[in-house]
Amino acid sequence: MTPDPHQSIASQSVAGYLDALNSGAPTPGGGAVAGTNGATAAAIAGMVVHFTLGKKKYAEFESENQSRLSRLSDAQSQFLSLADDDATGYGVLNALWSLPESDPARQAGWDDAVAGAITPPTSMLALSVQVLRIVNELTGTTNRMLRSDLEVAAITGKAAAHSAACSIRVNIPLLPEGAQSKASASMDDMLAEVDQLHNSIVEACR
Repeated sequence: MTPDPHQSIASQSVAGYLDALNSGAPTPGGGAVAGTNGATAAAIAGMVVHFTLGKKKYAEFESENQSRLSRLSDAQSQFLSLADDDATGYGVLNALWSLPESDPARQAGWDDAVAGAITPPTSMLALSVQVLRIVNELTGTTNRMLRSDLEVAAITGKAAAHSAACSIRVNIPLLPEGAQSKASASMDDMLAEVDQLHNSIVEACR
């Protein structure tokens, strides 16, 4: 079956998504990988919370864990939506790339197209930070028998962040000159926090 590049990632089977990724179509691509990694990180962290809720040993954390589970579920959905937004943004920018630089349509739509391409991965990077902050909190409030799953959440969350950063980095040179250094510095700051959180979670889980 030929992959449908317009089908949302959330509506596809795992096998269908991977077949679409492993095809000659330009999307899904790296942005989709960032989004599905982030959604996976949020989902497996949520699993750990589900196995902890209602347990007397962790009763003092019940309310906080319920709130964290809600935020993780929201993040899971947001990652998949952002992955679709990333594909859409890429498509618009790619279409303008094919036009001559002097073309009025390219000139009129260029800034918005660049913003549309860089905003989704930037949002995925920021969301990765939020998810890893939650996972870091969970290391002290959830079932220790599932600490290996929190470590997996840390690894996949870090992968989501660095994958998103690849899509940001490639588009930074297309931004107005005055915005490039700000975008780069913001990305680097978030990646530094991601790496710190990843290391903290892994240490707590071993």
